[in-house]
Amino acid sequence: MVWLWWLGAVVAAAAVSGGDVTYDGRSLIIGGQRKLIFSGSIHYPRSTPDMWASLISKAKSGGLDAIDTYVFWNLHEPQPGQYDFSGRRDLLRFIKEIQSQGLYACLRIGPFIEGEWSYGGLPFWLHDVPNIEFRTDNEPFKFYMQNFTTKIVNMMKSENLYASQGGPIIVSQIENEYQNVEKAFGDKGPSYVRWAAAMAVGLNTGVPWVMCKQDDAPDPVINSCNGMMCGETFVGPNSPNKPAMWTEDWTHFYDNYGNTTKVRPAQDIAYHVALFIVKMNGSYINYYMYHGGTNFGRNASAFMLTSYYDQAPLDEYGLIRQPKWGHLKEMHAAVKLCSQTLLYGTKTNFSLGSRQQAYVYNGGNGECAAFLVNTDAASDAEVRFQDQTYRLPRKSISILPDCKTVAFNTAKVSSQYSTRTMKPVVKLDSPERWQEFDEAIPSFSDTLLRSDSLLEQMNTTKDASDYLWYTASYQQSEELQSVITVDSRGHVLRAFVNEVFFGSRHGIYRNQSFTLETDAPFKSGVNNISLLSIMIGLPDSGPHMEGRASGLRNASIGDKDLTYYSWGYQVGLVGEKLQLYTEEGSSKAEWSKFNHSSQQLKWYKSNFDAPEGADPVALNLGSMGKGAAWINGESIGRYWISFPQPNGSPSQIWYHIPRSFLKPTNNLLILFEEEAANPLGVSVDTVSVTRVCGHVSDSSPPPVISYQMKRGRRPKVRLRCPKSKNISNILFASFGSPLGDCSSYAAGRCHSTSSFNVVERACLGRRMCSVPWSYRSFGGDPCPGVSKDLLIEAECQ
Repeated sequence: MVWLWWLGAVVAAAAVSGGDVTYDGRSLIIGGQRKLIFSGSIHYPRSTPDMWASLISKAKSGGLDAIDTYVFWNLHEPQPGQYDFSGRRDLLRFIKEIQSQGLYACLRIGPFIEGEWSYGGLPFWLHDVPNIEFRTDNEPFKFYMQNFTTKIVNMMKSENLYASQGGPIIVSQIENEYQNVEKAFGDKGPSYVRWAAAMAVGLNTGVPWVMCKQDDAPDPVINSCNGMMCGETFVGPNSPNKPAMWTEDWTHFYDNYGNTTKVRPAQDIAYHVALFIVKMNGSYINYYMYHGGTNFGRNASAFMLTSYYDQAPLDEYGLIRQPKWGHLKEMHAAVKLCSQTLLYGTKTNFSLGSRQQAYVYNGGNGECAAFLVNTDAASDAEVRFQDQTYRLPRKSISILPDCKTVAFNTAKVSSQYSTRTMKPVVKLDSPERWQEFDEAIPSFSDTLLRSDSLLEQMNTTKDASDYLWYTASYQQSEELQSVITVDSRGHVLRAFVNEVFFGSRHGIYRNQSFTLETDAPFKSGVNNISLLSIMIGLPDSGPHMEGRASGLRNASIGDKDLTYYSWGYQVGLVGEKLQLYTEEGSSKAEWSKFNHSSQQLKWYKSNFDAPEGADPVALNLGSMGKGAAWINGESIGRYWISFPQPNGSPSQIWYHIPRSFLKPTNNLLILFEEEAANPLGVSVDTVSVTRVCGHVSDSSPPPVISYQMKRGRRPKVRLRCPKSKNISNILFASFGSPLGDCSSYAAGRCHSTSSFNVVERACLGRRMCSVPWSYRSFGGDPCPGVSKDLLIEAECQ
């Protein structure tokens, strides 16, 4: 019964309660009680309002106590003093949804956020404020920053959303990773930090403020850590009266076009969380991201994928990603069993070996909790602790809530694995399903904006479009091929002479500048040069962002310098001006039949019916090149299939279509394609988990709930299909010594011949099942003296 009592205490501790939020050197204090908080970042504009309840519910089921979000200034104040909190921008609705599900909220106002978000969240109109310098002791910037911060705080106060008013918000953030750029501003950097802290505290929210990656955060603002290894890299709170907080525990490495995707394993995340708790007395950990979502529209910063943190515990579509979600859930439960002892007990630590440590917590009523740490990344270790022997896998931490029995080990995954599948439902493979519209290539005579120099792109477009045409008339005495050279500060260039495409180049994430140098076909007489400079998002970080430049810098034909030639400019595309991506704009345009041409710069139109069911939907653009996509007038983001990863595969193929964007029938799909591509390969797919897999051994800790009710219970493989799906087929089952793991497996020399029959009886036709690791279940020991595992993979339909 004691363990059931503990479980009830853990659940009760997660409930939201009002009152001022304070802190001491151990933790945040809410309602007079110290709190150990697991939080997860979910960004409201990177999903849709109809997804919010499900995302928050899954986060809560995963053991989180709080939801963290940035506030996106450029979305909310697109023009000075003009505010927008509608649709995906409805911040109040999002915070209230968090509150309705009994979780805390952490509001990272910034208002500079970085976040792989265009311009770091700053509205572009700030660029044109006279004498402005971003993020420094500059009066114009501070004026607008304070205005917006005050606007958000007052909105929250008006709805009683701060914990001091009975609401869910327990902490806010001002600025973001400013220490990375502070030195670039000289003496104005530290004075800006002091001003920002004082301004925020002066808003009297009744909850603490934090500054992440700001070791000198002024009192009472808390300095916090961002990164993957804050148990090893954090310098610690800058005052003994401040708690150790980890505001960004990166669950993945953000992806950009052309990079190699690196997956951070669940075991590594769990290890570093537990290490932060014991080494730094950490009591607040926020996963960045818990759900990444989608960079709809033009909101991704330079070279960032439209998909954001798809490898988070909740994937881009909101599906649970296993084993990451389940392994962290198990860890949260194990830690919460120790929470009162961790927060109120006394800690001692001592060596168990050359690279092994014990951290022991003792409570006033005899409670004892221990964390056994093996920092050796190369070897397992056997250690003696309180007259018992424990085997610690390499680079792992075992959690013993009673100082005796292991409830969880960070390296041993007992949670199931899952496989996500994309299923084509609507194939748009018939020419009759498509129409096209040629984007006009402007000449110098078509333009109204003129200059005797090459203009900087961002200052010219004002972020109204990714596209800026540079045009010129060039006189040549004879027909010949001439070398044209163009230097660009980024990001993509497509070049035409007399409307004939002759070359293209692009930069990369870390080196956005490039030079196009190629032969171009010039005729005798007047030639029209049309250079399309394309941006893939604005910068999102670095000092002096207001001075950053893009677009063309130099141009020449042969040895003739055209940099200070007479140039004409067109901001944006004709198709954008006509709003071809909307129902109204599309219906007014004159579309042509699909003709299989290889011409650059085309708009494509098709229609499709929504897939049945509730599975998420994605657009498969694997046959396209580079461009943008819209569904019923809603932008689902930029795509860039032709920019491969180093292994040659596209950086991203599938693009999320939220269900709320769709009608039952006749949905309008518009693609703007910059390159020669094949829309006949496009399909509308559904996204689902179709395979689940579990793997345990005789040394695996039992699930924490089993530990709570009956210590020493044998581990089980637990399989669960998504809603509306059941286990239809057992793909693999082996009790013995299977080779590999859930990613790649085969039967080993030791194998119980009853494995398939036992698992089929337990699982077939059910949405969920559990199969215990036990000799009795499989009719005896198939090979005495051999350590045995149980590995099962099943299909869900």
